[in-house]
Amino acid sequence: MDKIRIRGGRPLQGSIQIGGAKNAALPLMTACLLTDEPLVLKNLPFLVDITTLSHLLVQHGVSVTMPGAESADEPGHVLELRAKRIVSTTAPYDLVRRMRASVLVLGPLVARIGQARVSLPGGCAIGTRPVDLHIKALEALGATIAIEKGYIHATAPKGLKGGEIVFPTVSVGATENALMAAALAEGESVIVNAAREPEIGDLARCLNSMGARIEGAGSERITVTGVPRLHGATHSVIPDRIETGTYMMAAAIAGGELELVGASYDMVAAAARALEGTGVAVERLPAGIKVSRRANRLKGIDIATAPFPGFPTDLQAQFMALMATADGDSIITETIFENRFMHVPELNRMGADINVQGASASIRGVAKLNGAPVMATDLRASVSLVLAGLAAEGETLVNRVYHLDRGYERLEAKLAACGAAIERVAGEG
Repeated sequence: MDKIRIRGGRPLQGSIQIGGAKNAALPLMTACLLTDEPLVLKNLPFLVDITTLSHLLVQHGVSVTMPGAESADEPGHVLELRAKRIVSTTAPYDLVRRMRASVLVLGPLVARIGQARVSLPGGCAIGTRPVDLHIKALEALGATIAIEKGYIHATAPKGLKGGEIVFPTVSVGATENALMAAALAEGESVIVNAAREPEIGDLARCLNSMGARIEGAGSERITVTGVPRLHGATHSVIPDRIETGTYMMAAAIAGGELELVGASYDMVAAAARALEGTGVAVERLPAGIKVSRRANRLKGIDIATAPFPGFPTDLQAQFMALMATADGDSIITETIFENRFMHVPELNRMGADINVQGASASIRGVAKLNGAPVMATDLRASVSLVLAGLAAEGETLVNRVYHLDRGYERLEAKLAACGAAIERVAGEG
């Protein structure tokens, strides 16, 4: 199993092309199930999760082809997906367990075919992340749901009907499933307390280009007027704000200056404000964002994760690695997932001084981190250890980097091109 080896202490200098957003690409791919015409997606990242979902869609009867790849004028990959005929409405456990986003086939299948049988999901061990909100959304649109032998059975033999969906808590995935299901439901649907993440707006734009009638995406209240059918479309995926934020923090923890080409400042404004509070400079550019650290030491600050436009939970681990190297004390409070501090013991192995009490972690900045063998537990934890390695004295070896490959394309190559001493090595365990 591959590992990542880092020799810390080198500042970063250069530019990094930000890829398409994984968390936008996955629901966009499942939207192909809503029509029998081709859906062409541009600026897709080439990641393990994209491949996993492609395999799931193929077994539903989707043809997946790659008519083009990245070029100087148009970065990212291109996929053409066509669900001309649905041959199976079952999403099996063996595929769904690898990635929780697989549950996003539920809404489109019920909306188009009137039935779906989807395994309860697996994925990273960072909390329960229940599917009850997905189920309640479909029930509000008239579907009948049963849970049997680890599978969600959803049926709507006479089609879905418009209704009011009120989410008690904000859920990105449930909002996405509700949007896709409501697009083909008869009548008007209203989604209350909808997620406001940029990925929701991207999905709505794509669905509208396919003929859907969606208003209010990006706000807490979305209105969907159902249509009898959707047609094909071509859509370009938004830039990945989590990849953007990760490289912003890489420049902060290693020092130096990075230009993040294709990044959107508005999508990472909360992270930018947090970094500026530590003493890092973040500048908007016509082509992206420039991040630079000139001070020898940064200042510790407190943050709490929150749904967009707040500080993203998917950047919490990376920011914790940064705070471990800052002057003074800081507190990070995790409000989204209840089990997302599993990177703390590994950071402490590198000399960090972090204590967890419930949903909060207290960090006392140390003069330096020390390289050590560490083990990744999930996607964002793995990249936090890479960032810590960039600042550590000596060699850091990050094990179980298959987590990393789920969400970051060519991470070690992008960092190495900017001066980091980082490489992927073959290994066991």
